[in-house]
Amino acid sequence: MDLILALKAIIMGLVEGFTEFLPISSTGHLILAGSLLDFTGEKIKVFEIVIQAGAIFAVCWEYRKKIASVLSGLFTERKAQKFAINLLIAFLPAAILGLIFSKKIKAVLFAPIPVALAFIVGGVIILLVERHAKNNPVSVRIHSVDDMTALDALKVGCAQAFALIPGTSRSGASIIGGMMLGLSRKAATEFSFFLAIPTLLGATVYSLYKERALLSLADLPLFGLGTLAAFVSAFLCVRWLLRYIGSHDFSAFAWYRIGFGLLVIASAYFGWVVWAE
Repeated sequence: MDLILALKAIIMGLVEGFTEFLPISSTGHLILAGSLLDFTGEKIKVFEIVIQAGAIFAVCWEYRKKIASVLSGLFTERKAQKFAINLLIAFLPAAILGLIFSKKIKAVLFAPIPVALAFIVGGVIILLVERHAKNNPVSVRIHSVDDMTALDALKVGCAQAFALIPGTSRSGASIIGGMMLGLSRKAATEFSFFLAIPTLLGATVYSLYKERALLSLADLPLFGLGTLAAFVSAFLCVRWLLRYIGSHDFSAFAWYRIGFGLLVIASAYFGWVVWAE
């Protein structure tokens, strides 16, 4: 495998892992990074989805005890069954809408400028939500993911569906949506982690099946490097984020989104960077 190609795969994997669970949009960053690295094309779109498996494995490892407890009690314990059903319910809105609109979304919105605009809009929304939360504190009624009802899960799932727009952020939509519904910051963040497992796994399997004609065994080292880099960076990011939310809100991420989005638009307008579509 070409060394430059390998380095690009590793960089993309690191970008995926460090951004997947932060409210800053991993898909948006991958589109921008791929454009900047000239790492684009139909096969690369599949690569960008498949390396999400690395982020899935990181969450599975971090929460291995919880996941093992749910799996072992799936047919015998009401608590485990409730948790699994809630995950399924929350997964369905994005899965259904993704199947219906994914082709059109990829054709129209998977480009640097639409992503930059989504960065800015998403950042403004986070700032407004955080400001509203400070001025009008919502009574937190759910402190643990195990206390969520099926309706809570459905609402969070509907919020996550907005992330079908690249640049919106799956984790940002589900976390901020959960907080607006009365979940504590920690519960909303952890449920977003767990919800990533069926969401990203489903997207990975579907993409591999749908685009199987594009792929060959020769692509395995490239995909493997990206997935491994995503696993390592996602693991570090999850550990850091759980500590961060103990004493911080998400305003810093909002300002980052706005600043980065404006920088991308300015760089395209003034010709500083020629962004590949």
